[in-house]
Amino acid sequence: MSSALLSVRDLHVDFTTYNQTHKVLKGINLDIPPHSQIALVGESGSGKTVTMKAIMGLLRQPLARITAGEMYYDGRDLLTMPDKERVALRGTAMSMIFQDPMTSLNPVFTIGDQMRTILKYADRRLGRTRSARERKVRVLEVLGQVRMRDPERVFQSYPIMLSGGMRQRVLIAMALLSEPKLLIADEPGTALDVTTQAQILKLMKDLVEERGLALLMITHNLGVVRETCSYVYVMNKGVVVEHGSTADLFAAPQEDYTKALIAAVPRLTGETRFGTVEAMR
Repeated sequence: MSSALLSVRDLHVDFTTYNQTHKVLKGINLDIPPHSQIALVGESGSGKTVTMKAIMGLLRQPLARITAGEMYYDGRDLLTMPDKERVALRGTAMSMIFQDPMTSLNPVFTIGDQMRTILKYADRRLGRTRSARERKVRVLEVLGQVRMRDPERVFQSYPIMLSGGMRQRVLIAMALLSEPKLLIADEPGTALDVTTQAQILKLMKDLVEERGLALLMITHNLGVVRETCSYVYVMNKGVVVEHGSTADLFAAPQEDYTKALIAAVPRLTGETRFGTVEAMR
């Protein structure tokens, strides 16, 4: 898709451990158009996170290496661009929202210190100059945009002083600081209770739509996908086994694996449309 903001073509990734090579990704193709909300779905071990790390340039080399394929962001070849340019894209044009705030936030620094540091490095990569005061104003502005009731108090707080939902909002705010075009969310809100998770997912959806961003949601939960994304790629064992619009995929899944994932979504009646997960194995 030439108009895609992010395009991945025939991506292969191998892991080498104890002199043995394991093929982890086996020809992944996906497109993220501008202003779209796309999900990459599969159970643990399907290759979702490896795909995300390959896109972001976070694979641990030489343990993991891309052996074939192409990746383009806004028409720019991610695999041939200089390392310095690739690093500059990460956290500016493309930003990550991680699933666990407690491991993503430093417990010994205030939220304000951590966010100002992120903004300082982003400004440096983009060649912008901003004073410490201007950085604080920007941080408070973004904390307000993620619906924090008292941005100044949050700015001065340590992570342990905030609830799980507030820490997740901080991670979203961090990802938005440099005004990226693409957000990649890795299982956001999975450590939260159901009600708070629903609030976080609605917030993300609202922010993406308000800002005209593209969203790639990495998740195992098709219930989450149904509420937040318009298009779905389903992964299993390093391969995209099915993809299509969310409405079509839920109405008429073609692959047994997709049917199994849908069957695993809890229903109030205790019934499923496609049988049990075990029946689909």
